[in-house]
Amino acid sequence: MSVHPLYKSEKGKKKIHTFYESYLDLFQADFDRVYVQTRFGKTHTLVTGPADGQPVFILQGGNCINPMTLSWFSGLLGEYRIYAPDTIGHPGFSAETRISAKDNSFALWISDLMDHFNVEKSAFIGPSYGGGIILRVAAYMPEKIACSVLVAPAGLKLGSKMKMIQKILLPMIGFKIFSAPSQLQKIADVMSCNSMKELDKSIIGEIFTHVNLEQEMPKLTGKSELLNYTSPTMVIVGKEDIFFPADKVMERAQAIIPNLITNLTYEMGHFPSENLLKKMNREIKQFLDVNYGQGR
Repeated sequence: MSVHPLYKSEKGKKKIHTFYESYLDLFQADFDRVYVQTRFGKTHTLVTGPADGQPVFILQGGNCINPMTLSWFSGLLGEYRIYAPDTIGHPGFSAETRISAKDNSFALWISDLMDHFNVEKSAFIGPSYGGGIILRVAAYMPEKIACSVLVAPAGLKLGSKMKMIQKILLPMIGFKIFSAPSQLQKIADVMSCNSMKELDKSIIGEIFTHVNLEQEMPKLTGKSELLNYTSPTMVIVGKEDIFFPADKVMERAQAIIPNLITNLTYEMGHFPSENLLKKMNREIKQFLDVNYGQGR
């Protein structure tokens, strides 16, 4: 664990929390908000769906707020019992303590959450950094996963560092120094193939401004780590994803994930468009129906 300020100021922290609340208001769902004491600190968890629905843990993307990436899976919210924790050490309402995504820390964190909610085994969905966390659980506690959906996941293969520097890091520096909307727009366009919502772009800009970003990516998963992981798995990747390119990620997924049931490649960047989200929700729902049963 590492202890250093997540937010650059209390004012910035309040701004991020205000965006969180505003985003949550956009959902057509009622959430219970539960603080769970884990061995790494308190974890704020959004809970929704029928009490008798099958459990689905949805893990947020890195360096963003939980409702932003949770909204990608809104088509699932009415049927399953959804548990969506704010990742510890990332923007949100959980403890600000950073834990390593290179060892078993996140698997233990997930185990603590499951114990609190009396869930022995669950389906998991994770975009980006959240996908990397699922792979840590698969490596250390595969028995916890009934099936999983990895969307543009970390933890398999990385894109070109030079491209990330040119198209993400340099515009980010320009945005931070000059507060230039044009630089933020460049980043948003690269991340989403010119389809990012204005609200998401604004939040990303505020996070760049007010948050000490997580620099460490989840560990690249080794084949030997998944020898005992046999749960049905779905992987969705984007052809234009600058962080986790489709061809590299899918090749690696096919090589190391023992029970890769479904693999889909979309014409998208790291952020899916609104039209693709509808398609993605339908295909995830179909995968869950076949490999996890009905939501109720």
